[in-house]
Amino acid sequence: MTTTSLLWPAPAVPTLAVRGQTSRAPVNRLFFVGRNYHAHAIEMGRPVDKASEAPFYFTKSPSTLVASGARVPYPPGTADYHYEMELVVVVGAPGFRVTQADAHRLVYGYACGLDMTRRDLQLVARDKGRPWDLGKDIEHGAVISEVVPMPGVVIERGEIALQVNGQVRQRSDVARLIWSIPELIADLSTYYHLQPGDLIYTGTPEGVGPVRPGDSIDGHIEGVGEIVLHVAEADPA
Repeated sequence: MTTTSLLWPAPAVPTLAVRGQTSRAPVNRLFFVGRNYHAHAIEMGRPVDKASEAPFYFTKSPSTLVASGARVPYPPGTADYHYEMELVVVVGAPGFRVTQADAHRLVYGYACGLDMTRRDLQLVARDKGRPWDLGKDIEHGAVISEVVPMPGVVIERGEIALQVNGQVRQRSDVARLIWSIPELIADLSTYYHLQPGDLIYTGTPEGVGPVRPGDSIDGHIEGVGEIVLHVAEADPA
């Protein structure tokens, strides 16, 4: 058997804590749904007409994941760093071209997530028709709580809310998703062979806004759990 020699250590596969288990869940890919609550789409200046539009997605590197409770540095290259509170679907079974009726079979469980965003860079890229990578694919920019196992369960409602320094900034309900969880899984599976460990951040409600060094973020989703993030000073040059 040939042993492969590496020039430098290979990065470890990210894993997530799972409530009630000692085993951890390995992560594969991170998918994010854009503008999936009407009120947020309006506040971003891009209303959504579900009758004529389809969901759209962007991705982040798995290396951007950070666990709830972390203290992360304010990122470089931005003066407008935003929080976005989201329900995360954890895929637990493979699927390709899945129907909405069968989409629940891919659900392993759920988590709370934060899609942290360099809003100024994202909007410049959006308005120039460029990719969003610098605005979205940020080191420490995909925050996630422990996974709550709910095999086959489709969450259809439940409060989703976020506070910054104890002040409520976002409050809505998962029932207000434009595209439901089965719709998202079915649609995304027409483009990708979904695999166990894929994470789908399902979109954020209205009320997104900036944070500064020293701020603390905490959010919750009814029936799923809580998430916390502390923003530290930017790393020195």
